[in-house]
Parts: sequence; C-alpha cells; structure tokens
Amino acid sequence: MPWNGIGVSLGVVVALLGLWYLLTTATGFISPARFPAPGEVWLAARQIAVDGYGNARWHEHVLRSVLLVTMGFAVASSAGVLLGLAMGASRRIETFVNPIFLLLRPIPPLAWIPLAIVWLGLGDAAKLMVIFVSAFVPSVINSYTGVRQIDKPIFEASAMLAVTGWRYWREVLVPGTLPSIFTGLRLSLQASWTTLVAAELVGAVAGLGSILNQSAQDIYPAMILVGMASVALAGWAMTQGLGWIEKRVMPWKH
Repeated sequence: MPWNGIGVSLGVVVALLGLWYLLTTATGFISPARFPAPGEVWLAARQIAVDGYGNARWHEHVLRSVLLVTMGFAVASSAGVLLGLAMGASRRIETFVNPIFLLLRPIPPLAWIPLAIVWLGLGDAAKLMVIFVSAFVPSVINSYTGVRQIDKPIFEASAMLAVTGWRYWREVLVPGTLPSIFTGLRLSLQASWTTLVAAELVGAVAGLGSILNQSAQDIYPAMILVGMASVALAGWAMTQGLGWIEKRVMPWKH
C-alpha cells in the first residue's frame, strides 16, 4: 500500500477512535450498557491477557482458533483445488462429481454444525469438519472456473506439443488458474473463520468463539468487543500471510 494510502487509513482509524471516545466517555451520549467506552475495553483486554477469561488467557484462545482454522483450511483448500482442477480438465470427472457437488453446495456450512456434533461430539473434530465443508466449496468453484477461463489456444498449443500427464498440470493447468485459485483461497479462508467462530459458540473449552459466548452470557460488552477485535486481528494476519504467499507464487501480478 502506498504511503499516502497508509496515512489515510491511519487517519480514519484515529478519527473513529476519537468519535468513539467522544460519544461514550466524554459525553455519555451512548450508554456503557449498550456500547462500552474505550477504557472499559482496555481493562477487559488487560484482564484476558493477564488473568485470563473463559478458561484461558488471550494468547491461548487465539492460538487454539488459529490452529483449527489453519488445519481445516489447509486440508479443505488442497482437496478443493485438486478437485476443481480435475473437474475443469476432465469432462468425465465433471459429469460424475458435479451432480453430487450441486446437491451439497446450497447447504449453508453452519447447517452442518448439528450433524457434526452428533457424529463427532463437541471436540475439535466437529469444528474441523465444519471448517472443511465451508472452505472446500469456494476452492472447488474458483479452481474449476479458472480452468474454464484459460484461453483455448493454450490448450491447442499444449496438445500440439504433446504436453500430457504431470507436465500438463504443472505447465498448463496450474499456471493458468493461479489467479482464480488464490481468489478461492481467500474466500475459503474467510469462510473458515466465519464458521469456526460459529462452531466455537457451542461447547468450546477455549477459542475466540468461546470468548464471545462466555462474555454474552456474562453480559460483558467490553469483552465482547475484545473477542470481535481478536477475530478481526487473527483473520487479518492470516489473510496477509496468504497475500505474501500469493506475491511469491505470482510475482508478475504485483
């Protein structure tokens, strides 16, 4: 991001913080029972960082959620990209898999939570299952679309040069679909975080979702904001990491 863009972003953040302070602490226009003041959020953040809240301290909550998202996202996106590429490259595979995929695709990922609990209980396995379902679909769709968007002359040239097998995947399919693949990965990562937080609202011992659940039960608005900010921070950090990988894989795009 250019320096002038960073300056504008920082200015917006400072202005929002100032408005927050003005409406809560300075004037009392917004009741603390409805929206906490900055000082209250700071005390809540200090409490969870030092003393802990909801069975763990802040870093333990974050690490647990990040680990679950990373595991579920890595498995789901890898399988989804491979299946999407295979469906795009082979009409036979598409004919066989597409009806099943179209049947399951409209089901919202959160709708799988009750079934995951019935099958796998309240442990991490159920959360990983739901993350897998949510992250799998965007990876499949975008990888499949990427193959279909490759220019026809590229396929004709590869056929003329007898590019087949693993070489065909490495030199034609994957390079041609990389932009679409990374679009799918970003969507999959976002879906993974959304689904994890929802899954952790039910029966989680620790995790960012459990912070939100416990603070809602305690009617603790300041801690709710800490939990929301933590989800945003962790999701932003993982998105930045994915962007860093994308720049290394596709340096010509940046």
